[in-house]
Amino acid sequence: MSTKRTAHIISHTHWDREWYLPYEKHHVRLVKLVDTLLDKLDNDPNYRSFYLDGQTIILEDYLQVRPDQKGRLEKYIQDGRIIIGPWYILQDAFLTSSEANVRNMQIGHQDARKYGSVAKIGYFPDTFGLVGQTPQLMQQSGITNALFGRGVKPTGFNNTVSDGDYESSFSELIWEGPDGSKVLGILFANWYSNGNEIPADPEAAKAYWERKLADAEKYASTSELLFMNGCDHQPIQLDLPEAIQTARELHPDTVFVHSNFHDYLQSVQRSLKHELSTVKGELRSQRTDGWSTLVNTASARVYLKQMNQLGQAMLEKVAEPLAAFAHVLRAGENYPHHLFTYAWKTLMQNHPHDSICGCSVDEVHREMVTRFEKSRHVAEAIVEASSRAIAGAVNTSSFGKDALPVVVFNTSGWERTGVVTIEIDALRLYFRDGYSLEEASRLAKEADLAGRVLVDEHGVEIPCAVEDAGLQFGYELPDDKFRQPYMCRKVRLTFEAGKVPSLGLKTYAWVMKASTLPPTSSLLIGDRTLENEVLKVTIADDGSFAVTDKTNGRTYRDLGVYENTGDIGNEYMYKQPDGETARTTKGLAAQIRVLQDTPYQAAIEIVHAWEIPASADEKLEEEQRDLVYFPYRKAQRSKHMVPMTIRTVVSLSRNGQGVVVESAFNNQAKDHRLRMLFPTDLNTNVHRVDSMFEIPQRDNTPAGEWENPSNTQHQQAFVDVSEAGAGLVVANLGLNEYEVLRDGRNTIAVTLLRAVGELGDWGLFPTPEAQCLGEHTARMELIPYSNSSMQSRAYAEAYQFQIPWTLCQTEVHGGSIAPTFGLFQWEGEELAFSSLKMNEGTGDLLLRWYNMRPQAAELKLKAGIPHYYFYKSTILEEHGERVDAAVSDGRLSLPVGACEIVTLGVARRS
Repeated sequence: MSTKRTAHIISHTHWDREWYLPYEKHHVRLVKLVDTLLDKLDNDPNYRSFYLDGQTIILEDYLQVRPDQKGRLEKYIQDGRIIIGPWYILQDAFLTSSEANVRNMQIGHQDARKYGSVAKIGYFPDTFGLVGQTPQLMQQSGITNALFGRGVKPTGFNNTVSDGDYESSFSELIWEGPDGSKVLGILFANWYSNGNEIPADPEAAKAYWERKLADAEKYASTSELLFMNGCDHQPIQLDLPEAIQTARELHPDTVFVHSNFHDYLQSVQRSLKHELSTVKGELRSQRTDGWSTLVNTASARVYLKQMNQLGQAMLEKVAEPLAAFAHVLRAGENYPHHLFTYAWKTLMQNHPHDSICGCSVDEVHREMVTRFEKSRHVAEAIVEASSRAIAGAVNTSSFGKDALPVVVFNTSGWERTGVVTIEIDALRLYFRDGYSLEEASRLAKEADLAGRVLVDEHGVEIPCAVEDAGLQFGYELPDDKFRQPYMCRKVRLTFEAGKVPSLGLKTYAWVMKASTLPPTSSLLIGDRTLENEVLKVTIADDGSFAVTDKTNGRTYRDLGVYENTGDIGNEYMYKQPDGETARTTKGLAAQIRVLQDTPYQAAIEIVHAWEIPASADEKLEEEQRDLVYFPYRKAQRSKHMVPMTIRTVVSLSRNGQGVVVESAFNNQAKDHRLRMLFPTDLNTNVHRVDSMFEIPQRDNTPAGEWENPSNTQHQQAFVDVSEAGAGLVVANLGLNEYEVLRDGRNTIAVTLLRAVGELGDWGLFPTPEAQCLGEHTARMELIPYSNSSMQSRAYAEAYQFQIPWTLCQTEVHGGSIAPTFGLFQWEGEELAFSSLKMNEGTGDLLLRWYNMRPQAAELKLKAGIPHYYFYKSTILEEHGERVDAAVSDGRLSLPVGACEIVTLGVARRS
């Protein structure tokens, strides 16, 4: 007996908070939509349910305007007719950090639970590709599925579907992560609008369903067919119950139900008879022609990506661990959960794909800048309060009464050495003490700054540059009294902080003492070469440079050449004009001078006076108006040239493991792309790249279906090209697009700027601010290494490059914290440290690592605090199995699976 097919019709709206309209214009439409939905649920019991796009921020946005409707919302959520969660927002996973993805899931669950149950749906309707660790994140969240629209099949202009050689035999598949985690994958093979606007009229419905049922059956492995009744900003279909009844009458061989994802997934699981294809790892649309992958959103409005990188790092890598330190080490110093939630939410409001991808209208991205600043300001306030509280508990008494102590915090997961700078008050005079403004200013100006040196806790003098920052006004904002203004004499100290413990601190002091430092050799050899114990850098006449890794003798040449091409694409995709030859600074004479020469660091400045075309020619505007699909455009670059002066600073510190490169320029050209090139000359067909909780291996050459001349890809912290015995890591700050060129040299090309003038996608939306005119700065670090052990160290260096140092001036006092202290000590060559934070519900500390390699590893961990125990947890911070049994001599030894994400809870013993 044959089983009837079932048409599962799921009502939804895919709600881009901002995109081709500014946020508030979308917001107005959202309020109207939810009002209409509530009225429909009140009046029609046959309208069974509505999926609220998987993101709880929709509730916040609606109730911001309609707080009086909260009761109605709660009722229908609790009744299961409005289905919410699991995310806070629908993010772009490639452009948001590992921990940002975790916070997104955590906050989405927290907010959904306030209303009722959380939809355990791995929902990614329009994410521009998916990271490989998604199955593991889903499993750790109690989610056994993933529903998505991109990544494993061709998707063309305006989201049209085209046939081809599919990686999956059906729209249902098994998706396996690098650790072996598996989820049931549901591909929106006919997009997430394939059941949109169902006709209630019988004649129209007949044609509609004949086409739609055939389209769904073409890809489905079961008789359970999915129809998504909605689309981008789609108003609800009020006559859907009538349309479903019409369909039932027209097609008695089909069961039509107004369904939901839970029921649909259960039906699919029960009906599976075919063996499903298993798709492994990242879903990046590599089996396509390469023209519609939307990968170049990684370089649209680079300034947003840079602000995002800093905002994420300040929250997850600085503020959270420092606040945890302060809570544990200073009794009564509360961990500010409420501020973290607010700061994370504000930051994540910039993480939806059309926002962080830089592919919206200009008004959207102006508002994003404000949100980035708001979130960062909260993080900075937490950092200031936490570091001050901890520094106040550090025992600095050994430095002597006239000392000016400075505490250096290392909030990364590895011991760290690096050059740091702090402005300290050499003298501070409060007006509350009776000083007039004139007297305070005079005394501060007259303060004697001579006769001081920087020392560590053992009295060992540390080379230090001292700059008089002059007279400054300042103020304190005490918790128990009115603001306290003062005048002070500021001094800027710059030095190399050495071997600061991981997740810890080290204390120095500027003290009254005659210097006894012997002359220290310079890191400069002449005016063109920098050298320390492991690296040598030599600058050529054209500003390119060579880096020699002295551990293996490998030299990387022609580094730092700039490449400029036209771009007649849009915010989504790059398109070089046909036949254009790229311009480069190779052979262009540069002005070169020594910028810095200190015992701890040296730097050379390189200036290129360059000219590039002012814009595309007039044909581009004509093609944009005519909506010519970007791969078919014929525009060329203008003959008119404009200056582009690029200032590059190459620096090397005494104990540095990498060469830091900073590039600054004022862009006055349009319709172009600027990259920096780093030839590796390493013999390999693959490379590795930092992604979410993973360092996946990617092919240098794309799949056979790939036609696009460009093969740019996403990165987070770094990209690595290596062969046996040598490798080069290029780390970056917020430069999310790279390409390993097929030029015979395996050159790593990092995009610094992409300037375009339109949004793209489904119409003409001019975006003049996406031309990114004005000042720009980009920072990278080149980290050579010689073997697999050094590879892990190179990756740690690249991760540390992402994290700002934190320094705090304090006073001479006793304290419970030693001048050099680490909260946790751990070992595990294959592991990367990800986060330290505190759980709001339990007050437990949560630490997270992930295995960077597809082989088993071991984590050894020792806490620097007594009376605590460890337990296994998940990304949702659930209390799991205690692991005390694995502890010996106070040190935990824990096996870690291949590519496993490990979260450990640290709880106080009762």
